[in-house]
Amino acid sequence: MKIYKYLHSCLVFEQDGYKLLFDPGKFTFAEGEVKPENFADVNSIIITHIHPDHLDLDNLKQIKALSNAVIYTNSQVGEVIEKEGLDYSLINEGTYNLGPFKLQAFEVQHEPLLDAPIPQMTGFIINDHILHPVDSMETKLTEFTDIELLIMVTMAPFANELRIAGFADRVRPKQILPVHDGYGKEFFVKQRYENYAKHFQKSGIKFHHIYKAGDSISI
Repeated sequence: MKIYKYLHSCLVFEQDGYKLLFDPGKFTFAEGEVKPENFADVNSIIITHIHPDHLDLDNLKQIKALSNAVIYTNSQVGEVIEKEGLDYSLINEGTYNLGPFKLQAFEVQHEPLLDAPIPQMTGFIINDHILHPVDSMETKLTEFTDIELLIMVTMAPFANELRIAGFADRVRPKQILPVHDGYGKEFFVKQRYENYAKHFQKSGIKFHHIYKAGDSISI
């Protein structure tokens, strides 16, 4: 399996010719480096919650028109996109098979933000090996210990470096793919990633330095 990162929290999982797109949000397209055409060949689209850094309606419409991919999401996002003329398939808690991908979906609690309501958010275990907690670090997620790969928020208005690293320390993945870094300039992202990498190296956890659009890892 290859996992491509397209800035911030936008990811493409590819296996056996099937492409699964997660969270093409506004930060992905903000500077014009990434365009909807980059996702013209995706087969399915997952939207985890309504925050604009994960859901960009205008670009989602274009991706849908180009790819004819099925959109999978929760009821809160579904209500929003349906008003914009986009159909979707509802994801509740449970297991879903999309092409070669097995997705175990579950509700997760978004970390609190200043003067903002908490959205409905869906997290995933992908192919039994990858934990995607989205913007959550709630205690129940630490039950998925010793998983192969953790998709980890690295900077956010709702958390600092100590809390983020502490969460990953409790999960104890073998590898970490950093996301949620669209807030930072490249020099700052590099510095932050070097700091994380040194920390996790002490526990034998591989931290992937991946931040440029289209960079990928294989697992």
